[in-house]
Amino acid sequence: MGVVLDGCPAGVEISQEEICAELRRRAPGVQAWTSPRREPDQPEILSGVFRGKTTGHPISILIRNKDADSSKYQEEVVRPGHATYTYMEKYGAFDFRGGGRASARETVGRVAAAAVAKKLLKHYGTDVTAYLKQVGEVVAKVETQAAFQERNADFFCPDGTARAAMVQQLQRASDEGDSLGGVVEFQVQGAEAGLGDPIYEKIQAKLGSALFSIPAVKGVELGSGFQASQMRGSDHNDPMEMRDGKAVFKKNDAGGLLGGITTGEVVTGRVAFKPPSSIQKSQKTVTLEKEEICYSLPEGSRHDPCVAIRGVVVVEAMVALVFADAYLMKRCSRL
Repeated sequence: MGVVLDGCPAGVEISQEEICAELRRRAPGVQAWTSPRREPDQPEILSGVFRGKTTGHPISILIRNKDADSSKYQEEVVRPGHATYTYMEKYGAFDFRGGGRASARETVGRVAAAAVAKKLLKHYGTDVTAYLKQVGEVVAKVETQAAFQERNADFFCPDGTARAAMVQQLQRASDEGDSLGGVVEFQVQGAEAGLGDPIYEKIQAKLGSALFSIPAVKGVELGSGFQASQMRGSDHNDPMEMRDGKAVFKKNDAGGLLGGITTGEVVTGRVAFKPPSSIQKSQKTVTLEKEEICYSLPEGSRHDPCVAIRGVVVVEAMVALVFADAYLMKRCSRL
């Protein structure tokens, strides 16, 4: 797996260890209730970095797979919930061995690229964080900014009570050969006002495109999100006041965005992940020869019971990449 990151300015300090640190957070077999696959995810920086700083050239990073196992994939089966059917309809071919463009494995490149983007954002005093807000029906309660930052290292959820209930739900689903969906909430702290562009390059449009490109994502909402449809304008509008000679917002239902451009407030959003399609339960499907069958995962298959757990790191990565682009584009908006 790999990634090419183009357009990064020269002079951003980045090391292989910093990229490794991000990849370790996303790696399988590290967090509780994730795939037991073991990948060292050692990044090889092939270009664009010299003596610990970016050169302005395209940054190419390679991550070699060490623990792939194609024996658990069956060539002739259209796996329920997977891209086999649509890929066959579009391309007339499907690489059944796993790890392809429809696999969550490809997100390793996004996280490697975001290690660079996060260093660029630090230059502007901007920080992207996310946590596991919901698994199944269990919703975490995070009431303070300090709590948001204090995420459990192996589960990415700052609410200990909710975390324990999430584990119980995952255990029940796993015992039944099933999987669970979840929600990841993110924040962008310190984003300056004026990022983003009207119409097609709105920050929410860029975030939507980036976040929906993550495998298994089925919903994205920003600010008050779908709840806004149940509010009145007088409730949803964020009043402003003068404080220490500066115009500030008294609340933030807009989620830090107006007209597709950042307001200077915290940018907030939530991302919904569907339950993983690879489950132990027997499911009805068909073969490529159009024969109806009941399909079960082969013994020893390795899959996440809830992709939202590792999805926390991938959401952070895509949000960081969007905001890194927005900062660079803003430098072209006026003399």
